[in-house]
Amino acid sequence: MANVTLRNKKIANGKLSLYLDFFPEIIHPKTGKPTRREFLRLHVFEHPKNEIEREHNTTQIKFAEIIRAKRLIDIRNKEYGLKEHIDLDINFYDFYDSIVNKYYSDGSRGNHGTWKASLDYWEAYIGKNLNSKQLLPYHVEKYREFLLSVKSLRNDEKSLAINTASAYYKNFINVLKKANKKKLLASNLSEDAVYIKEEETYREYLSESELAELWKTPIKFTSLKNMAFFSVMTGLRFSDIINLKWETVFRDTSQGYYIRLKEQKTSNIQNHFIPDNAYKLLVNEGTKTGQVFKDIKYTQITRPLKDWLDDAKITKKITFHNFRHTYATLQLSKGTDIYTLSKMLGHKNVTTTQIYGKVMDKQKIDASKKLNLSFDGL
Repeated sequence: MANVTLRNKKIANGKLSLYLDFFPEIIHPKTGKPTRREFLRLHVFEHPKNEIEREHNTTQIKFAEIIRAKRLIDIRNKEYGLKEHIDLDINFYDFYDSIVNKYYSDGSRGNHGTWKASLDYWEAYIGKNLNSKQLLPYHVEKYREFLLSVKSLRNDEKSLAINTASAYYKNFINVLKKANKKKLLASNLSEDAVYIKEEETYREYLSESELAELWKTPIKFTSLKNMAFFSVMTGLRFSDIINLKWETVFRDTSQGYYIRLKEQKTSNIQNHFIPDNAYKLLVNEGTKTGQVFKDIKYTQITRPLKDWLDDAKITKKITFHNFRHTYATLQLSKGTDIYTLSKMLGHKNVTTTQIYGKVMDKQKIDASKKLNLSFDGL
């Protein structure tokens, strides 16, 4: 059963600060964070020297006991904010910020960047002073309109891209869902929120002939070459490759090489099978234990990658992530079905994988060739 105990903490000048100790922890009404303590800003003398100081202590302790009793009643009535029964009005920006920081502390730095940007646009729209219970459907609708019309915070000459606006608004709705679950909102504002529909994007990829040209093009940054072609052969993201350790690479006599993979983006754990030549690329790094690719950051590869592509006379706009797109597209072109590919890519939903089907629709390509009619003179 929940309980509240009056305790004290020694402070300067021979005084004690009175505070309440909650069990279980409560959600602080101002910060929205879990805590066991509420300091009452009431002080008593540790060793009262006269009647005045003793009377002071008696009065302060009586007042503190009144507050303690009220908190206990509130908790047992599920009104003050037990973790399971939160009914609070807190600063919404601070709550949003706490979720953003969780992505950073959990090690999901890529996700943290997107979430931090979504928080920055929320601040640009409304500021930092709105409390959770003040949020209305009006704010949710107007913020959607704001994202669809606002200029980029990085470049005030460009509007925010529609897919970027969609991602930021999706994050905002997820925050609303978390806030509603904790009973921080006056109503379930996420329920009627209309997502911003993403525009269809073309997933650029490299053809087999372009890959052959890239392979024979010299590059001083050999680790980048190994990582790029490892991604092409396995479909792994940069974050998964850079965190790959030899201790997670195995070989089974019947199934070949595989990686015990915990994906950085989704945290899914699976055995990810890789071809023999992909394993040779790992061996090329010359490492034996620990991280296969040591001390490489994404910022270190962007310029060398562009120069390497330029030297190979490849004019397509290619980032490292396009090697993963290349893997998916080539798998489909070789006849791998969409459901198997979805599992190999670690997608939670096959609809995500279907994007690649639009890039390389083998059935349409095969069908188009059936009417390659031949006539005299053609």
